[in-house]
Amino acid sequence: MKNIAIFASGRGSNAAKIVDYFKEDDRVRINTIISNKKEAGVLDLALKNKIPSRVISRTGFYKTHNILEYLKDKQTDIIVLAGFLWLIPDYLITAYPQKIVNIHPALLPKYGGKGMYGHHVHKAVKEAGEKESGITIHYVNEHYDEGKHIAQFSTPLDGSMSADEIAQAVLKLEHEHLAPTIEKILFS
Repeated sequence: MKNIAIFASGRGSNAAKIVDYFKEDDRVRINTIISNKKEAGVLDLALKNKIPSRVISRTGFYKTHNILEYLKDKQTDIIVLAGFLWLIPDYLITAYPQKIVNIHPALLPKYGGKGMYGHHVHKAVKEAGEKESGITIHYVNEHYDEGKHIAQFSTPLDGSMSADEIAQAVLKLEHEHLAPTIEKILFS
């Protein structure tokens, strides 16, 4: 049995796709959902699916190893960042080398780094007049969006698309590709 911990800061649409994808797979369990926001929709997803959850504080996350102890107690094999906006501390990267996976809503290395998340990314892509955008699934290291790439998937853009329309096209790719990519990581 492989145990996945999902970290998310928002409504949890990618987390929901992961939960649904593995729901009938007896090789995989979502063992916890962690959020840094007590009002995050992803916590409702955890409750609905009877998945243990935890809300973390910035101080607890960066100044203690409590979350590491919790993940180890839950026998976590892999951590998936599904819209989690905090930089992962070194102690977690050391404990889970090449076992923390992030999804970024752009074709890295473009439009990555601190502050480049969600609508900020799609607005920048639109303003640059890009002909394509997409997603990058990558391992996490000590810098925002600089870890080794696992997979990229793209979608064509046309100049008439708004940042919101770009966001919708990219989200469709996220929902289609994140869970199968996690499965490949776990079993290849």
